Amino acid sequence: MPRRRKRGRVRFRFGRVCYKPCGIPANTLDRVTISYDELEAIRLADLEGMYQQDASELMQISRPTFSRLLERAHRKIAEALINSKAIELEEWPETRELEEENDE
Repeated sequence: MPRRRKRGRVRFRFGRVCYKPCGIPANTLDRVTISYDELEAIRLADLEGMYQQDASELMQISRPTFSRLLERAHRKIAEALINSKAIELEEWPETRELEEENDE
């Protein structure tokens, strides 16, 4: 039996968003869904320019797990761009709290 998936700490709340190719109706497109953990990994590594070790410590996950999240997110984005698919961000679960910047 596989181990239960651990959710990383997310410090930014992403809204429910969908990106799609121009000129194609959304209801005719296949979708690729990016989880909030994957999006947080992209935000930290690509947008903030953090090293994977530092970003993984911030998310409180191992560096190899962070690397897998980032690789999976990059693959999904590439698939959507190359194959004209919509990119949908996973909806924020009602039960999940946003981590505070000033944790004690």
